[in-house]
Order: sequence, then C-alpha cells, then structure tokens
Amino acid sequence: MEQAETFAPPIEELLDKAEAFCVRRGSRLTDIRRFVLGLVLSRDQPVGAYELLDRLKQGNRSAAPPTIYRALDFLLEHGLIHRVERLSAFVGCRHALGHAHGCSDIHAAQFLICRVCGRVSELEDNAVSRALLAVSAASGFRITASTIEAEGVCSLCSHTGTQDDSHCDHDSKSIDAASVPR
Repeated sequence: MEQAETFAPPIEELLDKAEAFCVRRGSRLTDIRRFVLGLVLSRDQPVGAYELLDRLKQGNRSAAPPTIYRALDFLLEHGLIHRVERLSAFVGCRHALGHAHGCSDIHAAQFLICRVCGRVSELEDNAVSRALLAVSAASGFRITASTIEAEGVCSLCSHTGTQDDSHCDHDSKSIDAASVPR
C-alpha cells in the first residue's frame, strides 16, 4: 500500500489484537490484510468485496479483485471476519478478537439479519452450538464449520414500524445471547 491508513482508536485496538492473534498462529497480518480488516470492522453493516476493492484502490491503484479476495480468504480462514451468505458480504468477528467461542473448537457463527435496516448482529449462544453439535453427532455427521443466518426485523425497526433505515442508529454488530431475555 502506498500509505498507511489509520482507523478510529477502538478499531486500531482490534487490529492490534488481530495482528497478535495471527502471530500466535504463525501467520502474518500484512498491511493490505490489516487495511481490509479495518475497513470491515469500521462498518456498521456488512460490506461487499467490490466496495472493499474500491476503497483499497484509493490507496493502491494496482489493486485488483484477486488482491481483495486473497485478503478476504485469509481473514475468513483465521476467523477474523465472516461471510454473510444471504447478503454476499462480510462482517468483522469481534468475538474472535475478544474471547473464545465457547463450547467447541468450531466457531459456529449465528447471525440475525434485519430485512428493514440491513444490520447484522452476531450472536454467541453456546446452547445453539451445543444443540447443533448434538443433533449432528446423533446422525453421525461431524461439523467442521457452521453458520446460521436468521432474517427478520430488529427490535428497533419493529418498535418504530418504519420501512426505511433512517432511524437505525443502534449498534447491532454483536450481541451476547446471555443478555437476551428468554
């Protein structure tokens, strides 16, 4: 990259954690990978590969689709981001940078996708992961990766009843399932 991009202090802190995480795993968070991760973590909503590529081209004119896809593949492989299949977009995994994922070595990503405002919340509910592991084991299936995507309407959108995203100023990147009333 031609120039180093800096992000807001909370994002820089996450990027430093990601760099240390990669070093512990014997990998390297290159400048481009760090920049792409910073862009993803900075977003309130999932971001597509070509939007990331456009942003990357602002500082690196020679950036091409393979550049962004290699960076995204690395970040996915290391569990630093998730691909939200329903949206063909990416979100940062703050859980990977904050604490262990709970009940197994498998990171079972669980997403709530608001169809009104487009925000995505990552859940971390070990009961969901344990149930999925139990059901799969009972049928002789060994899970190596898991992503659950549930589409609906977030609490703010359902309370306001509006059909646009102008009201959505809530932080819905990640919630802890323990904080959700049952």
